[in-house]
Amino acid sequence: MIFSEIYSAYYNAVAKILSKVIEEDTTEKDLQNIIESTAFAESSLTILPALKSGKWQVINEELTTPILNAPTMPLTTLQKRWLKSLSLDPRIRLFDISFDGLDDVEHLFTPDDYVVYDRYLDGDPYYDEAYVKNFKTILEAIKNKTPLKIEILNRLHQPVTLNTLPIRLEYSEKDDKFRMISKGCKYGGTINIARITNIEKYNGSAITLTREKQTEYKVVTLKVYDQRNTLERSMLHFAHFEKQVEKLDDTTYLAHIKYDKDDETELVIRVLCFGPMVEVIEPDGFRNLIIERLKKQKALM
Repeated sequence: MIFSEIYSAYYNAVAKILSKVIEEDTTEKDLQNIIESTAFAESSLTILPALKSGKWQVINEELTTPILNAPTMPLTTLQKRWLKSLSLDPRIRLFDISFDGLDDVEHLFTPDDYVVYDRYLDGDPYYDEAYVKNFKTILEAIKNKTPLKIEILNRLHQPVTLNTLPIRLEYSEKDDKFRMISKGCKYGGTINIARITNIEKYNGSAITLTREKQTEYKVVTLKVYDQRNTLERSMLHFAHFEKQVEKLDDTTYLAHIKYDKDDETELVIRVLCFGPMVEVIEPDGFRNLIIERLKKQKALM
């Protein structure tokens, strides 16, 4: 793993301890507080004894250190190359992220090195300056809880003005689109950012907030026949869903996948991608959706 809070927690904790000891007189309680705030609950049972006993020879029994300068943790070449590869992602333009200091390394990979399957080709225009400006305005409004006056084009390409309070942003990997989830808008709380033509701070009367729609979750049970590496491929395919997998025998598995009801059509399409290698066990409603779509495909043939 290139970056990991799990594997670097001990290093960060000890680095902060050394910085604290170098700067001022430190008590054992101070060290304990640093460990609790930067590592894990049980880390004090490992880190503090290792430091006090001299097993980790960076601090002596008097809680002083022979080290003169506070430690730094520079990025490795591999980490720099990975970050430089991320800089090629067009979505990075939506966030104020600096990639300074990477001129001396090559990209770890480029967009030419991989192919994304099952994604629509009409994704958001990440290189459009107006889109980027609107995205940043919404992001700032979410942070500051600021209501907005926005203009969008409806499905008939007619302009509509909405006053709303943005709550959060959602990204659809399938659609390659960002959506704004908001309150106080009678036309609905979900708006594709690409449909926004103008946006500004709302200075009118207070917006009446309606209760946010509760997400309705469902669970579908799939029988996965592990032929041609189907199990691994399906787990990657459903990686962003909450799921549990149980083994029935050497080649058959049950996968219980929890999903948002609004994403049901997308999930049906994803299941169909695996053909006879994945069978829907339950619920019957989801099985019927699969059957209906297969009948439509057959009729078109």
